[in-house]
Amino acid sequence: MSELTFDTLLDDGNFQGSERARQENQVILDELERKKKARNLAVPTDDNKVKARLREIGEPITLFGERPPDRRDRLIYVLSQINTARGEDGMQVDEESSEESSDEEVEEFYSPGSLELLEARRFLAEYSLPRAQKRVAQQRTDSRMPLGRIIDIRKKVFAEVKTFANLGSQIGDERPVSLVRFSPNSKFLLTGSWAGNVKLWNVPDCTPVRTYRGHTDRIGGVAWHPQATISLSEDVVNFVTGAADRSLHLWSLKSETPLATLKGHANRIARVAFHPSGKYVASASFDTSWRLWDVATAKELLLQEGHSKEVFSIDFQNDGALCASGGLDAIGRVWDLRSGRTAMVLDGHVEAIFGISFSPNGYQIATGSGDDTIRIWDMRSLKALYTIPAHLSNVSDVRFFYADDLPPNHAAPTSTPDAVMNGTEESDPDVKPADIEEDKALEEWKYRSGLYLASGGYDGLVKLWSADDWQLLRTLPTDGGKVMSVDLSQDGRMLASGTYNRNFQIFTPDGGV
Repeated sequence: MSELTFDTLLDDGNFQGSERARQENQVILDELERKKKARNLAVPTDDNKVKARLREIGEPITLFGERPPDRRDRLIYVLSQINTARGEDGMQVDEESSEESSDEEVEEFYSPGSLELLEARRFLAEYSLPRAQKRVAQQRTDSRMPLGRIIDIRKKVFAEVKTFANLGSQIGDERPVSLVRFSPNSKFLLTGSWAGNVKLWNVPDCTPVRTYRGHTDRIGGVAWHPQATISLSEDVVNFVTGAADRSLHLWSLKSETPLATLKGHANRIARVAFHPSGKYVASASFDTSWRLWDVATAKELLLQEGHSKEVFSIDFQNDGALCASGGLDAIGRVWDLRSGRTAMVLDGHVEAIFGISFSPNGYQIATGSGDDTIRIWDMRSLKALYTIPAHLSNVSDVRFFYADDLPPNHAAPTSTPDAVMNGTEESDPDVKPADIEEDKALEEWKYRSGLYLASGGYDGLVKLWSADDWQLLRTLPTDGGKVMSVDLSQDGRMLASGTYNRNFQIFTPDGGV
């Protein structure tokens, strides 16, 4: 299969699919168009007028258990169906209700963008398309896996996850540890604190390596470059931090002072995230916006509004095409970075969203909220898939497990032995070839990615959940303080948490190194 690119997208024979798929797509588009027109219908808000209008068009004025808002929604639905049948865009209602509804209409508007943003959007499209193609191909491979093999992998993975125990605890700083993040090679841990310091630690030894000072207020976000500690030089940008001093800092591993400072936010910065390409950084702020920055030029590319209150959490999809933001308005939004449009609204929480995380499968999102729940959202159906009653107090952070490209201690392919010319050497039929074992280990490791997630709450607990049936796998107590942040290492061997009591904890399977 040839690689999918931005230029070859429209030439792809499978882009539109079969005739049946086109018809199904048309039905969906027609329904979306009907709903769009329904939102613009002038419908009275007075319940007596709503009943009168229903009686006028021959509908029951009330249904059993129906409330006034439900009755008005039913009127909108019936009117939109009538308009669709007639081929009209709207129906005339009384003048008073028309004036009443006209005040509520919101006009769609566009803000001008720079040439740099246009180039970034094109790059994001070209970058994300082949990654999405590769992900979908892997998911098709996984879907053909025998059921017995899937059950065996789940049992093995969850049995290991259920053995996670506390390896140790370390005092992280003078004030609460607000963020913990493992390095991509799983050998280091970054901690950010309300003292304004960022510290680098060896793990699992929990010995300090370096302290980075540059912020003057509470650290809100820390994020690693995707290739840091793997193929990236220690002298270039390896991670980014954001703080309540309204600035972001770009850091190398060797220098204790920032390489660059990004300024533009008008209020405290909460979470930050590195784009999978490593070229861009996103920051969520209490100024009700999130921003996209170019790492190379240290310039702002995009100021994105859309939340009615402070924006707290942000995360990128692993393909690189989408970005999800969560706000203190209890609303989450998924943004298409290639076009700037909202791809999905995550509306369901009743309190602020403090944590948000994309699943490696690319279409599921987990949000942790002040209503003590985790909601799982499915972008394919555009609705909440499951609600987990996760903690007894605020869910402060949620993180899916992202696996490395190769499993830990993955042996290099063994070389083929020299040919035996005399024909006397025989292979042992009882010995399985090493490459078959490696293929099985690699298959299991790829399937493991995204199979579970971790959450932290203000009830002082860290919890591990399965990501297919959303059941609790393990509950881990910390030091009794509020858990501010959690993270899972990419080698699957460690879990970290940062707490309000100024400590951070490391958890490992069986509590061993």
